[in-house]
Amino acid sequence: MTETQKTVSPVDGRVYVERPLATDAAIQRVLERARAAQAKWKHVPLAERAAIVTRFVDAFIARKQQIAEEISWQMGRPISQSPGEVRGFEERARHMVAIAPKALSDLDVDAKEGFRRFIRREPLGVVLVLAPWNYPYLTSVNSVVPAIMAGNAVVLKHSNQTPLCAERFAEAFAQAGLPEGVFQFVHCRHDQSARMIASPMVDFVAFTGSVAGGHAVQKAASDRFIGTGLELGGKDPGYVRPDADLAHAVENLVDGAMFNSGQSCCGIERIYAHEKIYDAFVDGFVKLTRQYRLGNPLEPNVNLGPMVRARAADFARGQVREAVAAGARSLVDPKDFPADKDGTPYMAPQVLVDVNHSMRLMREESFAPVIGIMKARSDEEAIALMNDSEYGLTAAIWTSDPDAAISIGERVDTGTWFMNRCDYLDPALAWTGVKNSGRGCTLSVVGYEQLTRLKSFHLRVRT
Repeated sequence: MTETQKTVSPVDGRVYVERPLATDAAIQRVLERARAAQAKWKHVPLAERAAIVTRFVDAFIARKQQIAEEISWQMGRPISQSPGEVRGFEERARHMVAIAPKALSDLDVDAKEGFRRFIRREPLGVVLVLAPWNYPYLTSVNSVVPAIMAGNAVVLKHSNQTPLCAERFAEAFAQAGLPEGVFQFVHCRHDQSARMIASPMVDFVAFTGSVAGGHAVQKAASDRFIGTGLELGGKDPGYVRPDADLAHAVENLVDGAMFNSGQSCCGIERIYAHEKIYDAFVDGFVKLTRQYRLGNPLEPNVNLGPMVRARAADFARGQVREAVAAGARSLVDPKDFPADKDGTPYMAPQVLVDVNHSMRLMREESFAPVIGIMKARSDEEAIALMNDSEYGLTAAIWTSDPDAAISIGERVDTGTWFMNRCDYLDPALAWTGVKNSGRGCTLSVVGYEQLTRLKSFHLRVRT
């Protein structure tokens, strides 16, 4: 009997997508096709690859309305916000195509009489991309497009919550004329993913997900000498200095904490406000948070949708209850949000003060529309608090002093340091993390490095 996977929509609890799971034999055929296709694709000129990928982006964007609606149904983001992911997809994809000639060019070394010497970047082979549901296209495009531009074949295994995303990739690539086998997807179980990682037919794994998932990827790859790129989330901090534009800081940080119902790897999950502006900041933050409209994400006036599933919301509610029992104060009454109901994915936003780092709310990734705000007496204390975490994906500061921002940022353990903004990926910059936020890099010219291997050419020229 064929196994199936069912995607339950957080919008209304019904099965939105049902797909058969691939058999082990079918997965083996996918990998064989990928290797055969890649052996030819790597010889296709870069300009021709770029033309095909550009047509792929065009084909994808042509279906932007349908794709945005599917995002909302599959994972619950408000329809007023889902089109932004399609725009972000386009920005990143076109940028990675544009920089490919520079990123993949030969590296010349100093001239030496009688010799020609250079270093070439060659494709790895078959890249397995394991993508999550929270930003299903933005997380996957970071690896899919540069991998194919570099001459690799790609097999995409998307989250069981967002299976249509893998299918939309495949349809757009087929429309663009990508040779068969260069991009494929599979719907499968976690144990089958582990066996793909262990297969000699896979040459690199790009994973975005939880720390536990990252450990599982590493374990599956442990008997092989292949690379793994791991983006594993964070507990990202924001710090508001006394010289900050307070209204701007409030607006940025509320959005950074609540957008996508807080389900963002680089969303703001803890805030430190200097004691001189703490009260005013908290007051403004709570007032703006109370203006959110929680409800059915397909309604245009809703700007806070359900979380991906009820147990995720219940986990965050548990963090809040524990914090309050330990002395924290909740400043938002869930009763002001009629759609909020225990045991459902619909969770009201929450702001807590009188919190500290003994509370799970300030240590564990919440991935929810909840935030704890602490008072900091100085830059030194704020730095210590920001660094007191097992994560290090992004961190942000609000200040009018760029020199201070750089000086403080140099002392914060993070992959990206923002000033006066947060929760954003610039495709021209390296996207990376430290500590339990993972390893490896996507985006920018540096993002091509983990998707290629170096080959030295040492030519003695007779004169």
